[in-house]
Amino acid sequence: MAYIKKIEIDSLWNSNRRVEWNLRPDVNILSGVNGVGKTTILNRVVKNLLTADRIERMTGGVTIQTEPEDAIEELKFDVVRSFDRPIISGEILSKVADISLRSELDFQLYQLQRRYLDYQVSMSNRMVALFTSGDVDANAKVQAIAAQKTHFFDLVDSLFKDTRKKIKRDSNEIVLEQGLETLQPYQLSSGEKQMLIILLTVLVQNREPFTLFMDEPEISLHVEWQQRLIGLIRDLNPNTQVVLTTHSPAVIMNGWTDCVTDVEDILFET
Repeated sequence: MAYIKKIEIDSLWNSNRRVEWNLRPDVNILSGVNGVGKTTILNRVVKNLLTADRIERMTGGVTIQTEPEDAIEELKFDVVRSFDRPIISGEILSKVADISLRSELDFQLYQLQRRYLDYQVSMSNRMVALFTSGDVDANAKVQAIAAQKTHFFDLVDSLFKDTRKKIKRDSNEIVLEQGLETLQPYQLSSGEKQMLIILLTVLVQNREPFTLFMDEPEISLHVEWQQRLIGLIRDLNPNTQVVLTTHSPAVIMNGWTDCVTDVEDILFET
């Protein structure tokens, strides 16, 4: 499994403080008071990973060590944004024609709908390949592939049961039903959108190893969902390396206290 082993940042806010953070392969939670640099650290790491030019990435003041050592080019990662701000970017608006998209969470859902379709095509192709391979265990393997999507449906249904919302399981896109009413994901509350975005992001990785960055994912979630969040992610894909910032004690309550790092503990004078 490829994962981020260590993050080093030459200087934080162009000051004389550098970052050295050793990461676990499973769950990493960055805590600290407002303004200490949690979001800055995550943003600089993500920016480094998004930089296509290898030389520019190596000279940008951020060093990312992976396990295995040479996995940086193949490292898969995703970023979930938490804040449900209105869409004001002309660049974003130019990419979509759907007038129901009003916020940044809506835009994330819009992008994930496309990825969900790709995921289903990939899943179907894998099933067909197994059926035609002559593998004596083909049926069991096909059922295991199908069970991943079913498990995702079951998790979402369990989260939304109090408001009687369920995923429509015969739809090619993510659509929900509430009684006799059909709901688009853009009609959900901010907290429901946020949880759906997180779980969809994990699902479409097809149980492959990847790193998931989240900045204060608890912002729109009520306490019970905050407590369940990391467990749900790891349940849906045990190969997920979670890297998140948080202010909420609830996020770490269900057995994740050993995964917490205080920003002050990874800052050093240069």
